[in-house]
Amino acid sequence: MATGEIEKVDPNRELGIGEVITNSGRLSVAKMYEPHAPELPFSPTQLAALDEALTLSSRTTGLEFSVYLGELGKDTRARAEELHSQTAHPANAVLVAVSPGERAVEIVTGEESHRRLPDRGAKLAVMSMVASFKEGDLAGGLVSGLRMLTDQAGRAPRS
Repeated sequence: MATGEIEKVDPNRELGIGEVITNSGRLSVAKMYEPHAPELPFSPTQLAALDEALTLSSRTTGLEFSVYLGELGKDTRARAEELHSQTAHPANAVLVAVSPGERAVEIVTGEESHRRLPDRGAKLAVMSMVASFKEGDLAGGLVSGLRMLTDQAGRAPRS
């Protein structure tokens, strides 16, 4: 049927679910709108691997590792430090902040975590992550970076 044309419908026709014949004799059909689920950056398998890497990093080192994925703004370092300060125990925390759209990676450590995770180790982890990111492997880069940071920080000191 072309735009503007009206087709009369047999009033004795059996109607389906969501169909009605209007007073003018036209058929009106309601269709269920099903919005598309938003595209997520990670598959369930990648999320599980990332969760496992975060858990193992925190358990092994005794430091609190977290990952932020999203826009950081013009001053990426300041925003990453702001996010780090909002963690439960900033002195003992390590934040890996990644903004793919801005092509920025920031690692922020607290007072205690900085003693165990030197800048050189963090830079090596960033280089490893960036190499994976360039290949399109965001989750793999984060997991690899977390493992490197864990190795650099070492085991949690015994009390």
